[in-house]
Amino acid sequence: YAEFAAMIPIAGSAYAYAYTTLGEVIAWIIGWDLILEYAVGSMTVAIGWSGYMQKLLSGAGITLPLWMSAAPSANSPGAIINLPAVIIVLCIMYLLVVGIRESARFNATMVAIKLAAVLFFIGAGAVYVKPENWDPFTPYGWSGVMGAAGVVFFAYIGFDAVSTTAEEAKNPQRDLPLGIIASLVVCTILYLAVAAVLTGIVPVVDYKADQAFLNAPVAFALSLIGQDWAAYLVSAGAVAGITSVLLVMLMSQPRIFFAMSRDQLLPPGVSKVHPKYRTPYITTLITGVIVAIVAGFTPIQIL
Repeated sequence: YAEFAAMIPIAGSAYAYAYTTLGEVIAWIIGWDLILEYAVGSMTVAIGWSGYMQKLLSGAGITLPLWMSAAPSANSPGAIINLPAVIIVLCIMYLLVVGIRESARFNATMVAIKLAAVLFFIGAGAVYVKPENWDPFTPYGWSGVMGAAGVVFFAYIGFDAVSTTAEEAKNPQRDLPLGIIASLVVCTILYLAVAAVLTGIVPVVDYKADQAFLNAPVAFALSLIGQDWAAYLVSAGAVAGITSVLLVMLMSQPRIFFAMSRDQLLPPGVSKVHPKYRTPYITTLITGVIVAIVAGFTPIQIL
């Protein structure tokens, strides 16, 4: 991705690279692959954001009614809609419509808070790690490892998402490879550290299909060891961090639509740019509304 982004610095990411090298048919397929990837990723992350936000609100004594706090499912009888997930998607959609520079500033702030929360969790949680919790190291064998890898893949969507904004970078030949590779290295190290601490606090085999754990695992683990204050602090950082992830995903998908429309593989009106804000506002609105609806009414396990 870093190499292609520097060679072909236009919006569209892998779709644009396929269009340039392999033609329209392959590009059409890859374009819809990317749209599905970013859409499902955005929906899943929005639900995770909701889980951490509800954890944060509970620390302030605010508990949302069940009907508005989760999607309808067998695990949540009485639930109607995950309203926090819907609200955050619509808010970010608005931010992305009004400008890429504003979105970048907001994202930088959220990332700084997120990194502080991750480092805090690693430092605070390491004290409670019990090495015996890592024995057996792979209790579910290779099938468990590969299943987990399929889920962790969501965490790596953001790196290729950087390449979708190539046309909006000042110096794409330098900035895109640097941004992709440097963030990949830093984030991989942090992912490994968090996973080690998380499984060192609570053994993998003890994790159940608990909705609170599935939606907010780090806060859940800290609560289990009686560190509710730390759980709330991490939840605050997680809310900020997941907001930045959601922003990147919701920023990327409309630009795939935009590139496909510009190449006449979608209706030409879809690639209209806002006369004032200079953003692909039609594709951003379409993406935001669909993601908000699905995130509001679908359990995270299904996504």
